Amino acid sequence: MSLPALAAHPASPAAQDAARAHRAPLGVVGELQERIHALQGTRGQGASWPVLPALRPLLPRGLRAGAVYSLDAPLSVAMALLAGPSADGQWCAVAGLPAFGTEAAAALGVGLERLVLVPDLGEHWFPAVAALVDVIPLVLAPAPPRLAPSEAARLGSRLRERSATLLVLGPWPQCEARLQARGARWDGLGAGHGHLRRHRIELELLQHGRVRTSALELGAQAPALGRPA
Repeated sequence: MSLPALAAHPASPAAQDAARAHRAPLGVVGELQERIHALQGTRGQGASWPVLPALRPLLPRGLRAGAVYSLDAPLSVAMALLAGPSADGQWCAVAGLPAFGTEAAAALGVGLERLVLVPDLGEHWFPAVAALVDVIPLVLAPAPPRLAPSEAARLGSRLRERSATLLVLGPWPQCEARLQARGARWDGLGAGHGHLRRHRIELELLQHGRVRTSALELGAQAPALGRPA
């Protein structure tokens, strides 16, 4: 089986390698994995990825490597979660989200030179995401329409083995934490005049029976995007 077509920002060193991956067996992913690991070093067990200061009240220890996070929030929140690890030099992948805006992601701090995009997963959600997890430490994808419990368990084992983190837009069984948007508002508009300056999103995180709440404020230069249909 081959990967679906991969695309990346033109400036990405991984773009040419990733683009070739859909024309060859999955073994080609190993070549990309070696290159990325050579650039960023080996990930250790028990690692965690840093988050932006605005997200630290929710995730004081960052994103745990080897875990899945379930997101019921705008796509801009997922971008903000990628921004912390990306600014720390980590590679990120976004799969199955053709509406993902690279300009908005860059405005939030995602390094496009270390971003791999897989716009269309087709019918191969599990093998494609599993292959990306083998290669890249942070992967963002929508929840699959169907996923067998055995597949979820296998992917969880692979995440732990690779010390990778999966952010899922939608539900996920036995996830590390669930992040939900509880409200949002735009600031800056007056009575028919003015400019949108800021988007404030109220967030709630449920993790191991504990609930944390905080607000994420995004500037108008990095507009919040709606969840994919």
